[in-house]
Amino acid sequence: MNYRIRMRNLREDRDLTQKEVGAIINKSQQGYSHIEEGRAELKIDDLIKLCEFYQVSADYFIGRTDHYQNFV
Repeated sequence: MNYRIRMRNLREDRDLTQKEVGAIINKSQQGYSHIEEGRAELKIDDLIKLCEFYQVSADYFIGRTDHYQNFV
């Protein structure tokens, strides 16, 4: 699975806007949208922040596994 799909699904499953999640990684709504749409890359520091926020492993976030694992 492409990480962008998982990224969007995690956000939508929690009824969050791009602006709300963008604030977590210090991006504007437009900046966040560019990442979800594939016009910009997700930086590793931002990946870590999002994994912590959603409480999932990086492997789950980037699609290496479909097993939901709590980030501990």
